[in-house]
Amino acid sequence: MMTLRALALSVAGTLALLTAVPAAQAAIVCKDGFQKSSNGWISTPYCNDAELARVARKNGVRVSDAEMRANPARKYEICRFLSGSLAARDYCPDGDGSSRGR
Repeated sequence: MMTLRALALSVAGTLALLTAVPAAQAAIVCKDGFQKSSNGWISTPYCNDAELARVARKNGVRVSDAEMRANPARKYEICRFLSGSLAARDYCPDGDGSSRGR
C-alpha cells in the first residue's frame, strides 16, 4: 500500500516532468503580407496587418503589429497617413470601409 508521502512524491515528480517538457509552439511566419502554410503562401489579415505595420514603421510611424491588429481606428489613421504609398495600398481599406486585400 502506498503511503501518503510516496503518493505526494509521485505526484510532484509527475508535475516536474510535465513542466520540464516544453510545449510545441507554432509561430506564424509572414513574408510580404503572406502567411506560410502547408500548401504554400496565402494572404491573411494577420500578415497583411503585419506588413502594413512594417511599412508604417519604415515611414516613421511608431506602431506594433499587435496594435495594428487590435485597433482598427489606429489602422485607419495610418492608412490615411500612408495614402500615397503604393506599398500600403493593398493593406488599407477602401473609402467605403471594405478592405482591398490581395
